[in-house]
Amino acid sequence: MRLLMLGGTEFVGRAVVEAALGRGWDVTVFHRGRHAPPAGVTSLHGDRTAPDALAALAEGEWDVVVDTWSAAPRVVRDAARLLKDRVRRYVYVSSCSVYAWPQPAGYDESAPVVADASPDAGQTDYARDKRGGELAVLDAFGEERALLVRAGLILGPYENIGRLPWWLARAERGGPVLAPGPRELPLQYVDVRDLAEWTLAAVEGGVSGAYNLISPSGHATMGTLLDACARVTGGAAELRWTGPDVILAAGIEPWVQLPVWVPPGSESHDMMHRADVSKAVRDGLRCRPVAETVADTWTWLQDIGGAAPQRPDRPVVGLDPVVEAKVLTG
Repeated sequence: MRLLMLGGTEFVGRAVVEAALGRGWDVTVFHRGRHAPPAGVTSLHGDRTAPDALAALAEGEWDVVVDTWSAAPRVVRDAARLLKDRVRRYVYVSSCSVYAWPQPAGYDESAPVVADASPDAGQTDYARDKRGGELAVLDAFGEERALLVRAGLILGPYENIGRLPWWLARAERGGPVLAPGPRELPLQYVDVRDLAEWTLAAVEGGVSGAYNLISPSGHATMGTLLDACARVTGGAAELRWTGPDVILAAGIEPWVQLPVWVPPGSESHDMMHRADVSKAVRDGLRCRPVAETVADTWTWLQDIGGAAPQRPDRPVVGLDPVVEAKVLTG
């Protein structure tokens, strides 16, 4: 298989590239040159927002292109139009954010999507940008040659958003840790490597259409996630389980100040942690244990010196230690 990866030097793209190399695929990485891609790829340079953005892709044929773009949909449109006669399949790593808010627990791929998205649009908001990207791919490749991977929360090595790295850093610091409850609160996420492996297997199998690609709800809980963080960082953290009412009354913002966590029973929890993923499971999705995701992310962080990279277009996550201490002392 010949893969063209648009991106491929950081988080999701890098995991896809490494998985493809592991399968013996021939891999071309198109990127801006800010980060070195994995060894063993053909490297092409270009900035997709520049006037001559795709000049390096004027020639060449591939079996599949994988695209993770999450800003202006017209960038996806331009790539899809350029490649439609030289690539057999287009995989777009989208998001469950494309569904209209709110959706009830158990929503699947047939749920309504956001309105007013366009493949020709500039950058607007994340949900419409991702849906616009989907539409761009469908316009150029049609439903039979397009695979829309609607990911939810993505964790694992190379994470440049900061969610799991923040919890690991907090656990390493030790002492009393504000652990947002309840312990048994079900989580839904996908290890980036499981996303990559499923995607490539789907390409090999000729799969098309939209898939919610996250673990079954409850594959992990807040308890199993934070226990794993405390254990792998040396056990210095003392998890203090705190009820949602206390956290919300303190003005703490779920998901951002306490990464991953949103309160039970909320629309946010139904959307982020209770989607139906039976279609992806039926078609081969396998999710590794949360302890493995946490341990491997910790190992990666140690290998790069302990400080996780941070995407400049994403907000910095995490809770101020002063606020944490104030809540813990009541």
